[in-house]
Amino acid sequence: MSFFRHVIVLHGNAVGGGSITYAQTLLVPPDRVWDNGQWAGLNDWHAVMPAHYATAKQMLGVTTNRIIAPADHHLKRMAEVAGCEDTWYPTEVGIFFGPEGESGTLAAGSAHADPYFAGEGPERHSCIGCGGCMMGCRHGAKNSLDKNYLYLAEKHGAQVHAETKVIDVVPLNGKADGADGYAVTTVPSTFAGLYLGLGKRRVTCQSIVFAGSSLGTQELLFHLRDKGSLPNISNALGKRVRTNAESLISCRMPDSHDDMSKGIAIGSGIHIDEHTHIEATRYPAGSDFMGLLFTAMAREPGWTRPFSWLKAMAKVVAANPRRALKFQLPWGFAKETIIFLCMQTADGHLDMQLKRLWYWPLRKALVTEGKRIPTFIPEANDFVTRGAEAIGAIPGSSIPEILFNIPTTAHCMGGAAMAASPEDGVCDGQNRVFHYRNMLICDSSMLAANLGVNPSLTITALAEHAMSHIPRKD
Repeated sequence: MSFFRHVIVLHGNAVGGGSITYAQTLLVPPDRVWDNGQWAGLNDWHAVMPAHYATAKQMLGVTTNRIIAPADHHLKRMAEVAGCEDTWYPTEVGIFFGPEGESGTLAAGSAHADPYFAGEGPERHSCIGCGGCMMGCRHGAKNSLDKNYLYLAEKHGAQVHAETKVIDVVPLNGKADGADGYAVTTVPSTFAGLYLGLGKRRVTCQSIVFAGSSLGTQELLFHLRDKGSLPNISNALGKRVRTNAESLISCRMPDSHDDMSKGIAIGSGIHIDEHTHIEATRYPAGSDFMGLLFTAMAREPGWTRPFSWLKAMAKVVAANPRRALKFQLPWGFAKETIIFLCMQTADGHLDMQLKRLWYWPLRKALVTEGKRIPTFIPEANDFVTRGAEAIGAIPGSSIPEILFNIPTTAHCMGGAAMAASPEDGVCDGQNRVFHYRNMLICDSSMLAANLGVNPSLTITALAEHAMSHIPRKD
């Protein structure tokens, strides 16, 4: 969790990138997103992208969720109350559920030879519905990148260096545009490497791809530009960072006989209007830390929201003091709670810069600037409030949203986005970094609009689009 003045970002990294801890929800965004933001007009995206989405789906093993769990049934019931039950759907996900037609408790966890790449990939185990996707699947059912792209790349000669941090990228032979390639300096991402400078390593390459997530790529490019290694990186770096216009809302059911932690991380979703998309999200039993972030729902936006929370909390306590205490304590949170991930296609962004922290001036770090992103989605709050009553739950809001007007997002995007020129973005419509040769950006920092759905599939499809412009090696 990275805390900024304007937003809290949930993220992770590993061999497999953020895919290790993502919810493997792989959805195609509405067509209108290609007509918004800096990438509008860079390509006939409506005609070009379907083929790359198809490739991404094949590589990531996208299929329809087959485990409809209690939280998903509750979301469907809430949609009925709101009059949008016809929009309820089981999610498209990168999970192996076993061969078609195989079901039941005996099938759960069963081993199968690679079902995706004609035996070239690793063995898989069918999903057991434990809800642990975002903690890192321990059962071999989740199609994270270490089981497809990276696995196959290593079989064809690629080398993956884990626990490694890039600290410098410099064009070779004084060619400012990188025409002769680049020298990349790394250190181990351990105490000895990061703070003592031990284990430093230098490699050279003809081409380079930045794919360190929006936060990672932005921070590295800022460092490289400021220290003069890549001085021609666009001044648009750090501009128009987006959060998918997200809000996290909860429904908790203390003493519920249903286990909300069962199923897959995000098993179903609905659309309450053309701009607002809501998904039922879960963590596995025992993963209750997120319970510290939620409290009774405050339904009034603005500076009066803390007072609205006090009023809401008083009502919860008055209704049932024992239930109110269980509601506020984190223990049992995962088994009793549905987290609603609310996303909108509405535009909105903030900016980031690399600055010295006032409380730790020895190093520079990313900081957020600009206008605050709205933390209150009235439509989503109304939906959850009405729905909570129907399923016997207590609606909740994020504490940082209530007290500090700070939203939480799992989808930080942009900051090194596509654009027609370096005045508006950092890379072009083929992901090529302006002013440099053979340098690409292929992660969420390239995205130029809020998608309104989980961005993983779009990131993958755009990376496939970028690779389609690189000649095949003989």
